[in-house]
Amino acid sequence: MNASSYRWVIAAAGGLLGCVAIGGMFSLPVLLQPIARDTGWSVAGISSAMTVGFLAMAFSSMAWGTLSDRIGPLPVVLTGSIVIALSLALASRATSLIEFQLLFGVLLGAATAAILPPMMASVTGWFDTHRSLAVSLVSAGMGMAPMTMSPLAAWLVSTYDWRTTMLILSGVIAAIMIPVSLFVRRPPALAAGAAAPGDAGTQAEMTRAEAIRSPQFLILLATNFFCCATHSGPIIHTVSYAISCGIPLIAAVSIYSVEGLAGLFGRIGFGLLGDRFGAKRVLVIGLLVQAFGALAYVFVRELAAFYAVAALFGFIYAGVMPLYSVLVRENFPLHMLGMVIGGTAMAGSLGMATGPIAGGLIYDTFASYAWLYIGAWGMGIGAFLMIMMFRPFPKPQAVPAAA
Repeated sequence: MNASSYRWVIAAAGGLLGCVAIGGMFSLPVLLQPIARDTGWSVAGISSAMTVGFLAMAFSSMAWGTLSDRIGPLPVVLTGSIVIALSLALASRATSLIEFQLLFGVLLGAATAAILPPMMASVTGWFDTHRSLAVSLVSAGMGMAPMTMSPLAAWLVSTYDWRTTMLILSGVIAAIMIPVSLFVRRPPALAAGAAAPGDAGTQAEMTRAEAIRSPQFLILLATNFFCCATHSGPIIHTVSYAISCGIPLIAAVSIYSVEGLAGLFGRIGFGLLGDRFGAKRVLVIGLLVQAFGALAYVFVRELAAFYAVAALFGFIYAGVMPLYSVLVRENFPLHMLGMVIGGTAMAGSLGMATGPIAGGLIYDTFASYAWLYIGAWGMGIGAFLMIMMFRPFPKPQAVPAAA
């Protein structure tokens, strides 16, 4: 199969791997109440495993991304796939809260970071045309986790206990991710040791140290942190919030699925809009709308209202995510995409880490999630203000030919 055709195999593999990896982590919101009832552990304590997981992702994303730049994405992604399945199996046997937090949090979080930055960097490197579409499709695959893995977890836990559910999920994840990871390859330009098309216009001579110190990199980090802090709490606690409003578990999980379905269209739609109007312009508008979408959850109590807000919020928060990778590819050289995308993923993971523990503490303290969504609105405004400061690297000026 030639490179032009195989690049779509890479995109498909990225979407599937991302979906299953994210699905493993995001099984916890579905299992949160069953675990609490069975073990007596606090909601804050259990949900903090997600916080630990996102912190583990944060502190390992840049390392995994840099390693994939050096040795290629296949061994990195294969390792992550094996450890994700193993960590879920071990977490299902945890007998104490701290043990659960370490296995589900540290091990699973670090392993998930071995999938996302290397795959996003690989896909952007494989595509010189249709790049935004390809990144959007991979991101859409990741966004399908709420429509696939979450309902599977909910169905399993309605029949089995949470431990058996998590063990079954571990087997499903291993059966999918390990074979698919074997299809991952380096972008042809890197495999051949050649310069990537377009690198001359994206600071081809930039060193890694210069990239890390650049205002563009730092602003992307700050924006991604505030962006993910905006939607972290609403994503993690929407199912629990809906249950606290009297909505049954299966119906509450369906809200999560509506959010995921809307996100599927949002990721593709925002990617195409970014191609047409520019990634930064669309990202600015999306981040502003995301802030008010989070705030809207304060005012809903009924299932229909949850569906309406989830559709808007899912469309927006998922839609903005592919645009970060597009901005990275437009501004940084191909040979360091894993490092840069890993850095932005680190910031995003730190942002995501705020939601689980904050939501749990707020609920345990006030028996209400209102202040979680108000805080998310404030974080969303912060993301909007940060991206307004982003300026692309200046394009190199053409040198006139000598007379």
